[in-house]
Amino acid sequence: MLEFPTWKKVWLWAITLVFALSALPSIFSVAGLPWPAALPSPRVNLGLDLAGGSHILLEANPEQVKRQRLETMEEDVRARLRQASNPIRVGDISTANGSVSFLVADKTQVDQVRELLQTLTSGAQLTGQRDWDFNVIDETRIVLTPTQAGVDQAVSQAMDTATEVVRKRIDALGTREPTIIRQGADRIVVQVPGLKDPTALKNLLGQTAKLEFKLVDDTPLASDLQQGIVPPGDELVAFADPAKDGAVPLALKRLGGIKGDQLSNAQQGFDDRTNAAIVTITFDQAGGAKFAKLTTENVNRRFAIVLDGKILSAPVIQEPIIGGTARISGNFTVETANQLAIALRSGALPVDLKVVEERSVGPDLGADSIQKGLIAIGVGTLAVVLFILVTYGRFGIYADLALVVNVLMILGVMALLNTTLTLPGIAGFVLTIGAAVDANVLINERIREERKRGRRVVQAVEMGYKEASRAIFDANITNVIAAALMFFFGSGPVKGFAVVLVIGVITSVFTAVTMTRMWVAGWLRKARPHDLNI
Repeated sequence: MLEFPTWKKVWLWAITLVFALSALPSIFSVAGLPWPAALPSPRVNLGLDLAGGSHILLEANPEQVKRQRLETMEEDVRARLRQASNPIRVGDISTANGSVSFLVADKTQVDQVRELLQTLTSGAQLTGQRDWDFNVIDETRIVLTPTQAGVDQAVSQAMDTATEVVRKRIDALGTREPTIIRQGADRIVVQVPGLKDPTALKNLLGQTAKLEFKLVDDTPLASDLQQGIVPPGDELVAFADPAKDGAVPLALKRLGGIKGDQLSNAQQGFDDRTNAAIVTITFDQAGGAKFAKLTTENVNRRFAIVLDGKILSAPVIQEPIIGGTARISGNFTVETANQLAIALRSGALPVDLKVVEERSVGPDLGADSIQKGLIAIGVGTLAVVLFILVTYGRFGIYADLALVVNVLMILGVMALLNTTLTLPGIAGFVLTIGAAVDANVLINERIREERKRGRRVVQAVEMGYKEASRAIFDANITNVIAAALMFFFGSGPVKGFAVVLVIGVITSVFTAVTMTRMWVAGWLRKARPHDLNI
């Protein structure tokens, strides 16, 4: 165990130096010293409690998810009935009272309808219930009612999707290491370190970015539209037509349009003629085919570009658009067009989110925490260094060197992994320093015992490292398991503590066992002592 060929020494020193040098930019930053711009600068990011930033709590409305499920089921029912091999005559499909219902003209076709629609329902996770109840009333009325288990599942899926969309939008802003977690059934907590002005963030996160392309129904009279009267199957949406004063109502076909969930890209650009800010969108293959079909079948008709329930524009389809691209204009500034492009690229939120809590955390508290944390680290390190030095002499020097290298390696690994240091992370750092010398204590005490048993110097050192290593690895494996559980099941601050703890356990075992063994082996070969002062 004390044999270290040259290649192994070079390899161990290379690993140590890479991680230790990676800590220097972070140390320079804390000390307020400039770091050369020409050199790589991996740094440890500071969390919200240390660097300050913005804290936003978003809340969704579960009732909106219920309404969306009803609309989706209505459209699916219509599509299934149209695809039937035998024509099925049904009455108007209603979504009143929170259910989808309709009459079948021929009661002998009820079983056929049941078979067609039964596949639209599925199990609600592990509850043993279906997400929709299928009932036949008075032999001819079909009623599809959402179950509570199905609603809960839909809300949970919508919030998971919303969380991921929020994460993508924040990442597109260029912020580093935000904390985005679900809270309860319908809330999302967003913490962005270093962001002092949350206005742009709120505007971006509050935008659902639900993009739709719907055909305009020009058959209703303008007087009827002014009174809110639209034909069945239409919906009334106000449009701020730049050619007219004020907003005018338009009747849009409620079903049969194209949703913006099939976009592959969205970029802010400029109109070639007016130089106004626009957003250029690109559909994926399936979306491009649908868009081409819509524009081909409706040449010379108007279609509306609807964003979050508001009509941006309602142009006339002059010719089929088969390239899979389109342009969106609507009195944008460069900033608002860029925000819309980010929102569209990230995907539409499946449910509207509103800000229910907002606060900005100043850096003063974080600076005080950093100062006290550094004091704790310094005092703890100094106390441990002195104790080990007095107790174990030369072997204490090796343990102290390993401790210093361990601190640098922890910072270096965190910088290279682009992790975030929070206040609980500092606590984990201090704990790691205190526990880092445990391995050397076990090794040195074991060497003492072997010398008392009469073993020679080299044999005592070799047996000390060999026997103590088993207990060291067992103890640290349990620490890693506990930290892994905290990381996977804990929230942001607990995760920060767990990350620092895992990194500290790995680096402390490396420095306290492997590096000190290499140093001790080199001293034994060079000095060949007859006794040990340990």
